[in-house]
Amino acid sequence: MCGIGGVMYADPAHPVDPKILRGMAAIQYHRGPDGFGCDSVEGRGVGFTHARLSIIDLNPERGRQPFRSADGQFLIAHNGEFYDYKRLRADLTSRGYTFRTKSDTELVLHLTDRFGLDGALPHLRGEFAFAVYERQQDRLTLVRDRFGVKPLFYSLTPEGLVFGSEIKVVMAHPAVQRRFSPEGLYHQLMQTMVPGTTGFEGIYAVEPGQKVVVQRHNGQLTLHKEQYWDLDFPLLGTRSQRSDEDYMEELRERFVEAIQLRLEADVPVACYLSGGIDSCTILGVAAACQQSPVKAFTIGFDDSDYDETAIAREMAAAVGADQDILTVNGTQLYDHFARTLWHTERSIYNTFTVAKLLMSEHVNAAGYKVVVTGEGSDELFAGYPQLRLDMIRHGMAHASAEERADLEAWLAESNKLFKGNLLAENPLEDEALNAVVGFTPSCLQSWLSSAERVPGLLHPHHREVLAGYSPGAAIAAALDEKQLRDRHPLDKAQYVWIKTQFESQVLGWAGDRVDMANSLEARPAFLDHPLVEFAVTLPPSLRFRGYQDKYILRETMRELLPETLYKRQKFAFMAPPSHTDVVKQQALQNLADTFLNQAAVESAALLDYDAVQTLLHRHRNEATPVAERVQLDAVINHLLSVQILHQHFVAQDIPHLAQQQAQDLGWANQVDPVMAS
Repeated sequence: MCGIGGVMYADPAHPVDPKILRGMAAIQYHRGPDGFGCDSVEGRGVGFTHARLSIIDLNPERGRQPFRSADGQFLIAHNGEFYDYKRLRADLTSRGYTFRTKSDTELVLHLTDRFGLDGALPHLRGEFAFAVYERQQDRLTLVRDRFGVKPLFYSLTPEGLVFGSEIKVVMAHPAVQRRFSPEGLYHQLMQTMVPGTTGFEGIYAVEPGQKVVVQRHNGQLTLHKEQYWDLDFPLLGTRSQRSDEDYMEELRERFVEAIQLRLEADVPVACYLSGGIDSCTILGVAAACQQSPVKAFTIGFDDSDYDETAIAREMAAAVGADQDILTVNGTQLYDHFARTLWHTERSIYNTFTVAKLLMSEHVNAAGYKVVVTGEGSDELFAGYPQLRLDMIRHGMAHASAEERADLEAWLAESNKLFKGNLLAENPLEDEALNAVVGFTPSCLQSWLSSAERVPGLLHPHHREVLAGYSPGAAIAAALDEKQLRDRHPLDKAQYVWIKTQFESQVLGWAGDRVDMANSLEARPAFLDHPLVEFAVTLPPSLRFRGYQDKYILRETMRELLPETLYKRQKFAFMAPPSHTDVVKQQALQNLADTFLNQAAVESAALLDYDAVQTLLHRHRNEATPVAERVQLDAVINHLLSVQILHQHFVAQDIPHLAQQQAQDLGWANQVDPVMAS
């Protein structure tokens, strides 16, 4: 796990300034504190940089990136992990390829030499984002893993293309502008992003399973996107007919293999452990794979409605894990809010991402660089209440209206803590989403309902620019309609969630961004792509049956789970919102006093000060209905977020900050360390 960055100028004679590359590495030092490297291709206007977190091949010189191929044809900078690399390396060695390092990154050079880049991609198994320059074709390609576990951003400036693992890395180049786009601001305030966009003008994300290909011709750069992999749910009527037991046996085999691969490292590997069956099953399998007790890290909260440590303790005791519990209180969640936003680079609706940042800091201090995590299970097996709601409403054609009503009432009661947040207070229909999906997915309904507040909260200038803007239509236009057509409603709901909230929220600001803030690599075992390609073939009834979410995972791993956990419904991992006690309310108010005061709001020119104050007053009013206060909690977090993001990335001189960071690290005047393989 590392951080990467680089440039490709339109004019091949444009000099590549090593100081800029060093600054791009330095500003993401948290992603790679174990060393850095820079390299450029003479006479081509191409330069790459890399900040290294050593996980595989700990030799500080041998594993240093960027890598060049022996013939000078390829230059690569890579962030992430390729699993099954030992088998691939052995196969390539038997075919005459020589490896200069033990790094998994070197695989890409040899696989690309043998198969071409398109032919190499199917062999890459894991979480990754990399850039590869092909000298003969004069072509730069940015590649992101199948689910977007690893981030990768880019901006096309008048000088050329700039890319990096984080938005701040891209902004460290002086040619990149630093301002909110009106549409990006709108989506920051409603939580759900349009896939491929960011909150900032001209800065985009490489999407999951996508290549962004940059070709130079006669001093001009052209850019096009290619989808090399996508979730491919079966068409209606094409699922194979297999027994439950047959599906369970294959799930067990693929799941165990995925975990075994993710325990491979040259440093100790721990597990995250919550009170959910996802992390508990991972811990159970990991404990069986290792001779020594597995280290398990758990987050606890000072509110019994949201705290899951009791169940996590039971699971840790059952498998003999060495458990470490970090309890986070409400004041901490707001004390570290602004620091967290420096890493998320986008708005957050709940402070559990702050808790995750504090946890990664704790894990790092305990001496660990790698954890295996449970992200992806809810996406594959319909664990979220929003997905189950769509199954109940749209995917149970054979159930009676009474049966569906009973299930919906049960779901609402069991998830009442999240009413107005994860679950919309009232059903909402969006015409554009209905046209593409066939219905408005429940995972978007709560955020679309909160979006109705957004225009009134915007600064008059942005309100005018966005008059008539439809966020639902923008999201719908970014979805691949052919991947939704003729699919089961539950498949559609899962696909939309994975393409929207999962990538930008679960894997983004609640995953990689706050883990890597403290140099911690997270490995989501459920996202092993052979496992996923099997999981999409599962019948909906194996994902949600009766009153059980994630039915097949529960039944397959039943022997690993304590009875309490086996019977327990999915509980969303969230931190207690501010309205739940007076201490948190005061902590939130302190933040508002700092970032939402009149001078701060008017200086940023993003929000309408009077509208913000009206909303804050309604949130404080105990007569406001609870579901509305839940929604307002999220809206206020978004308001704080955009103000803090403005302070971090617009008001602050990022290129200067990057150079200062390089000076402080002692990188600014070093001879650039280059690894040539």
